[in-house]
Amino acid sequence: MNVQVMDAGRGNADGYKVDVSRGERVGRVSSEWFSRPDDERFLSLDDLARSVRHRAEHSRTRVVETAAIQVEASRADPERLALVLPGAETPVAPTHWSFGQLASQVGAPATYLRQLPAALAAINLQYGLTAHRAEQIKTLETDEGRVELRAVTGPDYGRIYDHELVEAVQRIAGNGTGDTRWKVPGVLDWSTGVYNPRVDISKDTTTLYASDRDVFLFLVDDLNPIEAGRLPDGSPDLYFRGFYCWNSEVGAKTLGMASFYLRAVCQNRNLWGVEDFEEITIRHSKHAASRFAHEAAPALLTFANSSPMPFVNGIRAARERVVARSDEDRTEFLRKRGFSRPETGRIIDAVLAEEGRPPESVFDFVQGITAVARGKAHQDARLDMEAKAKKLLDQAA
Repeated sequence: MNVQVMDAGRGNADGYKVDVSRGERVGRVSSEWFSRPDDERFLSLDDLARSVRHRAEHSRTRVVETAAIQVEASRADPERLALVLPGAETPVAPTHWSFGQLASQVGAPATYLRQLPAALAAINLQYGLTAHRAEQIKTLETDEGRVELRAVTGPDYGRIYDHELVEAVQRIAGNGTGDTRWKVPGVLDWSTGVYNPRVDISKDTTTLYASDRDVFLFLVDDLNPIEAGRLPDGSPDLYFRGFYCWNSEVGAKTLGMASFYLRAVCQNRNLWGVEDFEEITIRHSKHAASRFAHEAAPALLTFANSSPMPFVNGIRAARERVVARSDEDRTEFLRKRGFSRPETGRIIDAVLAEEGRPPESVFDFVQGITAVARGKAHQDARLDMEAKAKKLLDQAA
């Protein structure tokens, strides 16, 4: 089976006919898309990098003694608290996020403190700071006309700034708008089954996000589809490469990235027909910055520049490896791999419905397993089935 990079113009309506009934559906990008207001959506990597770099340039971080922090309640605004940090010229106002972090550091219930009058909350928080056993915290303060305390963490927190991740992506994806092979994705037309990679980037279609707590980026190489085999009707089974990554410089989440092959992205930014999903995460521990430099950034570069041949060869091996020729063989194959009798029946039925014949090859069984997994209501059950499917593919390769 040959790898072919196809011209977008060959597809129907300047797109590509794809079969999204195969592979997995991944909803992570869709969750981000649904939750982001307009001011967290960016139309290019340049705009995104400029925004997160600006706030980093106006920030400072330091380790302070908790007992030396003074909590003030303003008489002019009884609902607001301010913190006077040792060595600071002016009080800093905690954000909603950093207030919760500070309360957690001293073992105080943040939700309860927020319900109290500021003066009473200040007394409770001051006591917690004075009695704090760890003695030190690390702060992240940002001055953009008003000094805010954006983050409060332990002294060994290994901060990776959001702009560091965005700039690592820029090195392979340019502006993310089509100046390189990596770009904001197009849209699947459900009425025709055609994926159109050429869609204007707008606030509604972008997949480049940043808030005061995090960044999230999703890009695809969808002008260079990869043909990995044929569909039952003889048309090419097309894939695109994609990846997403995320970070929070204030400690709201880990740094991480996921790479995969997919068949389409719909208007709601669900990923369809996903195969070969790989994910790495890095906690913001003491050596996080070093791990980012030596693991995550090189992994992103390697995926961006890698050949699709290992993936294509794995698909080919799975298609060619026939493991069952009778109903008894099919049942035995699945039962030996931990599937229940009802699951076994549903997997075989799913392949029969999609392919018009019962499963024979490893690839057939993988497609059936992922089809059944998509219908699982419980996430753990779905992930368990998807893991078994990936293990089968890996073994076939």
